[in-house]
Amino acid sequence: MNFKNYEEEDIAFLPGVNALTGDNGAGKTNLLDAVHYLSLCKSYFNPIDSQQIRRESDWFMVQGIFEKEQKEEIVSCSLKRNQKKKFKRNQKEYIRLADHIGIFPLVMISPNDSVIITEGSEERRRFIDNVISQTDNKYLDELIIYNKHLLNRNRFLKQHAGYETIDRELLAVLDEQIIRSGKTIYEQRKLFMEAFVPLFNELYGYLTENAEPVLLVYDSQLHNHALEELLVNSFPRDRMLERTTSGVHKDDLQFSVNGMPLKKFGSQGQQKSFLIALKLAQYRYLQKKKGFKPMLLLDDIFDKLDDKRTKRLMHMVSQEDFGQIFVTHTNSGKIASVFDGIDCELSIFEVTNGKIKTSEMNDDGSE
Repeated sequence: MNFKNYEEEDIAFLPGVNALTGDNGAGKTNLLDAVHYLSLCKSYFNPIDSQQIRRESDWFMVQGIFEKEQKEEIVSCSLKRNQKKKFKRNQKEYIRLADHIGIFPLVMISPNDSVIITEGSEERRRFIDNVISQTDNKYLDELIIYNKHLLNRNRFLKQHAGYETIDRELLAVLDEQIIRSGKTIYEQRKLFMEAFVPLFNELYGYLTENAEPVLLVYDSQLHNHALEELLVNSFPRDRMLERTTSGVHKDDLQFSVNGMPLKKFGSQGQQKSFLIALKLAQYRYLQKKKGFKPMLLLDDIFDKLDDKRTKRLMHMVSQEDFGQIFVTHTNSGKIASVFDGIDCELSIFEVTNGKIKTSEMNDDGSE
């Protein structure tokens, strides 16, 4: 209720493929974002919760009924302006939102994902952290602790800017805190990438029919130097810049195609295929770690993918090893043609100005 452009809607989705069609701005993506809220306690697109409230309203509420292990679970998220967000599972409010992450794992693929390639390293670290956090709450806690220690060390550097002397004992304490958390995060990321890269390579090869070689590499300062050594060696530079320049907050992912950087030399189709393979590898990884199928949300992903790759993608995700799927597109006819010949349960929902109408489809794509 009162979520983005939705005043009030109640909708039941199929366990299979749920296609949302309608004009741009109708509310298709907003519906996916509501599902994302219930899974990961936040919007996929906008970190400011109050901006999800429908215009001229003072609050919003999103509620969903999930089926897990043959039991129904009721999850709700509500927010009043200038108040704290409330998140509940089976009527019990969470004290820590982090405790909900990973219970109903989800993978979203969206045009917004292009920032993983085009923007800075923070976006690529966020991708890694999002995947691991859905399988390990302790990792999420460690990230929060590390960022807190990093903030304290940076504050210390700013406070001592211009001073000839510095409190070495306090600096040693701050360094030890960062080292302890940083090492844990690095080891977790390294283990994750060892399992993740083979999944990515397999999926990219499938989507493109092995059209070109690609490379996905985890880049970290800790590969070649201990964090203790890095902090000592970078301290003169840290003092000058008044911030910590060494640590896992500088980790990155390197993407290449045909031996060249993907960002500079990859075509739009190659970049799109790379991103989709990344997200599908995330799905496979979560499925293996959790022991059940996550939800898969595909927001307007047909753009910049040729018909052949689109068909291969939809054929793959419609198989039994994938679970509930949500797809958006402006054209219901395009949806029907993409799934023509694919044996799956498909339902098409027409979205118009925050209102939803169902159009049931048969396995052969006919209404």
